[in-house]
Amino acid sequence: MNGTQQGDALIQIEGMTKVFLTDEIETHALSGVHLAIRRGEYVAMSGPSGCGKSTLLSIVGLLDTPSDGKYQLNGKPVENLSFAERSRIRNQEIGFIFQSFNLIGDLTVYENVELPLTYRSGMAAGERRDRVQQALERVAMAHRMRHYPSQLSGGQQQRVAVARALAGAPSILLADEPTGNLDSKNGEAVMNLLKELHAEGSTICMVTHDPRFAAHAERQVHLFDGKVVAEGELLRLLEDPEHNPSTVTKVNGPSRA
Repeated sequence: MNGTQQGDALIQIEGMTKVFLTDEIETHALSGVHLAIRRGEYVAMSGPSGCGKSTLLSIVGLLDTPSDGKYQLNGKPVENLSFAERSRIRNQEIGFIFQSFNLIGDLTVYENVELPLTYRSGMAAGERRDRVQQALERVAMAHRMRHYPSQLSGGQQQRVAVARALAGAPSILLADEPTGNLDSKNGEAVMNLLKELHAEGSTICMVTHDPRFAAHAERQVHLFDGKVVAEGELLRLLEDPEHNPSTVTKVNGPSRA
């Protein structure tokens, strides 16, 4: 935890639920989640496939809305905002790092990092240029700014994706399986980069199924059947051969990680 920032909750979630309806079948992806993330904290969310961790990350990132519950970001309620308001806050407050990089193939590295900034009203071209340059320097990719994604390795593409997330100076970085498409060497390199960013003050929330990478975070949040559980309880549930999930109905429902 970063000293003076310890008591300052950036994310505050209370009683959050998310229900998906498919062919009249309810899928309870989240069932009463309570979660707080403080400024400067590095949190890893882990758990088995289908436990709700990616659904939770999507809601934290304002890509989706909860069915019920409260969500405060920077002290302001955001669970019931309009689509336009969610988009504006997402652009200004949240940096995303995806498993599949999500770079645009016909844009250069520089243009990919700059793109989210072009949607910020009132930001001058000179400020955008400075932010892109600084973000690429932080991830050691400034020397490749004129290259295209196809000219980069997977590890380099993920570094560019991290730079794109950083350029907007977000309140929090959300990383969804950021090493999922990388070999072990590049995966470790990206994890070390996230560790460096956290040491510099970034708030990070990462979803990962890999306990080795979850261990890089300073706190781990374990999910099971759409609920936050203690680590000991998670291990017990995973080892119980007779456990039959009751909160998630998978028949004809969407698969949720």
